[in-house]
Amino acid sequence: MSNLVVHFEIHASEPQRLIDFYSELLGWTFTQFGEMEYWAIATGEGAVGADAPGHGINGGLTRRSGPPPEAGAPVNGANVVVGVDGDIDALFARGLELGGTVAMALDDMPSVGRLGYLLDPDGNVFGLISSILSDGTDVMASAG
Repeated sequence: MSNLVVHFEIHASEPQRLIDFYSELLGWTFTQFGEMEYWAIATGEGAVGADAPGHGINGGLTRRSGPPPEAGAPVNGANVVVGVDGDIDALFARGLELGGTVAMALDDMPSVGRLGYLLDPDGNVFGLISSILSDGTDVMASAG
């Protein structure tokens, strides 16, 4: 039996602020469930759906029920890492322009890819990863 991750959630003190951030940065779309302060997140083509298998997952955004994480505090929860199809350095920089801050700078990890972490404007940590290293090497191509 598999125990696959099928959904993620982002907690937001100001939901619209994070909806704007992730929509602009990653192209995600958000659909509110009725009057609830909960939005379904569609992460894009290729995500798992009710009627189709996929290579990624969709999620949700909800109003935070307590204070946001304190700056510099250790992670309390699970991280979401987003696979980047394109220029990870440009996307990381765009995240900073949109109000994110560096949690861990981009770095090449041999045999893994180029990885870095940002804090969104509400202090939630998330990662960005690409199979393309800074020298142009594609670790997925060399793995097969």
